[in-house]
Amino acid sequence: MTETIAYFCCVVAFAGFGYKLIQARHTQPLRRMWFLSGFGMCIAGGIMLLTPAMENAVGIEEPIGSLLNLAADLLKIGAMGFAVAFAHSLKLGEGKRIGWHAVLSWSVVVVETALFFLSDSYRVGEHTAAGPGKLGWFVAYNVLFLVYGLISLLTFSIVFARFARHADPGPLRIGLWLLVGGGVAALGWTFWDVDDIYILATTGAVNAGEETVSSILAALSVGLAGAGATLSVWGPALATPFRLLGTYRTYRRIEPLWTAMRDAVPGIALDPGPGMPGGVEFALYRRVIEIRDGHLALRPYFDPDVPPVAEAEARKAKVPEARVPATIEAAALAAALVAAETGRRYAPDDVPATYLDEPDIATEAAWLVEVTRAWRRSTVVGRIRDRARETLAA
Repeated sequence: MTETIAYFCCVVAFAGFGYKLIQARHTQPLRRMWFLSGFGMCIAGGIMLLTPAMENAVGIEEPIGSLLNLAADLLKIGAMGFAVAFAHSLKLGEGKRIGWHAVLSWSVVVVETALFFLSDSYRVGEHTAAGPGKLGWFVAYNVLFLVYGLISLLTFSIVFARFARHADPGPLRIGLWLLVGGGVAALGWTFWDVDDIYILATTGAVNAGEETVSSILAALSVGLAGAGATLSVWGPALATPFRLLGTYRTYRRIEPLWTAMRDAVPGIALDPGPGMPGGVEFALYRRVIEIRDGHLALRPYFDPDVPPVAEAEARKAKVPEARVPATIEAAALAAALVAAETGRRYAPDDVPATYLDEPDIATEAAWLVEVTRAWRRSTVVGRIRDRARETLAA
């Protein structure tokens, strides 16, 4: 099962990063996208080289078995180097040199290759062991890989976390946080080698393949990074159902307020027929317009003394400042509905409207959600409604 997941993530990574690279020719800085694609493809290649299917295909007899491990580790180092290169490119600009990390990455590749051959490591079944008297070289090989990986991936994660924290809400921020998640998963994948180093130092051999947890972390890293990098490709398609779901949720959340307005002013609701003709977005549009029409029809029943009383009581009840306006609006509306039941008017029918000044539907729907919440749950609104009933009854 783990191998299947790893292969699936690798295929998705190769396809996603490859498509992103092709797409970026006209929309994104090509060099920067090469860095990001290199990260995904290298880490995916590193996973594939250590899967049982690959080992069965090429064999694990010496020197193939040892060289397979070396190639996989070098691909992982390459992935880390590309990750930091991409982060620096995004931070410093497209044309800037990567700087010290490029020198460090190539140096690590050279030193790791030298340490590997100095260790005379060889494959024994599912384990890799150091040659006689060469254990120190092999431990140094693994320690260097661990230290370099932690430095690189920590740098990558910190840079993108800073970008994500300051990005505006939307696809860009989501994509950046997905990349941060990929970097954190890769950190966990790299840190998992601590256990391997301890086992190697005490037993002289280490597991040649990826352990289950390590494979899952690596696959998760590829999946999150690939999703973040290709968000512009699949994001719009995924955003549509989420947008419709959010619209339907808003439609249902303002239903209690709409029901109260319809009961008070039945003429505002036209029969739309079964279902939602025109879709949920048009249904929300109708519902907002009908609530506005009900508000206009009720304007002679609004008591001008209610808003200041509602504001004072809201502040006395320590209602959060952001919810005070909606609480005042809900309280005024609740009192107006009570007045409409008894026929008590406070102004002529042609009193000027004081409703929102031509907001867009999304803004007005969001406002009505807040008003509905206060209308249903606020104790301040409940007290003013009860007080209006007592006053008008008297």
